[in-house]
Amino acid sequence: MPVGLPEFADNPENRCPVILLLDTSGSMYGEPINALNKGITTFKEDVIKDTQASLSVELAIITFGDTVKLAQDFITIDEFNPPKLEASGVTPMGEAMEKALILLESRKREYKENGIGYYRPWIFLITDGAPTDNWQTSAEMVREADAQKRCLFFTVAVEGADMNKLKQIAPIDRPPVVLNGLDFRGLFQWLSTSMKRVSGGKIGEAVALPPVGWGQISI
Repeated sequence: MPVGLPEFADNPENRCPVILLLDTSGSMYGEPINALNKGITTFKEDVIKDTQASLSVELAIITFGDTVKLAQDFITIDEFNPPKLEASGVTPMGEAMEKALILLESRKREYKENGIGYYRPWIFLITDGAPTDNWQTSAEMVREADAQKRCLFFTVAVEGADMNKLKQIAPIDRPPVVLNGLDFRGLFQWLSTSMKRVSGGKIGEAVALPPVGWGQISI
């Protein structure tokens, strides 16, 4: 019998995979990127308070600015150290979305190979701009993955974001949410509460999410 990966042998809990797909282009420089960094730290601090969630929630971070970068591969929150993100470059959003889907499918294979159950993965796209690469095919892939329940895809628009393009990327039944100012703290507290609810339930079970007090749904 093959020996499983040590991380799963040490922690066999069901996983709640979350990918943060973060715009770190030049337009995020200054207060926006500082607020985003603080928000990610808030997420860690909130989730770690819940024993079950700290062992179940797995976070990966993909940034897109100068390049598309895996800033953090999947890791449980109890072992996660928030990186310090810096802003520069353009907005290769299409490449980033495709990288997120590939990363997610790879992680799901590892779960299955090691006998680990997992909840429906979440992908959280946060941007203040518009894609500067070929994004249409990637957007179709994202919407298809969401429709097939292979992930839950959320789109968050920071001030300055191209709402027309984001509406073409977001799933039809989950339109972009416009962030209130730079309330990344509120966003990540909401994400933390949501993850606690998911990790406390059964796989495949519908979970009521808290109200979106940190933003306005774009119709």
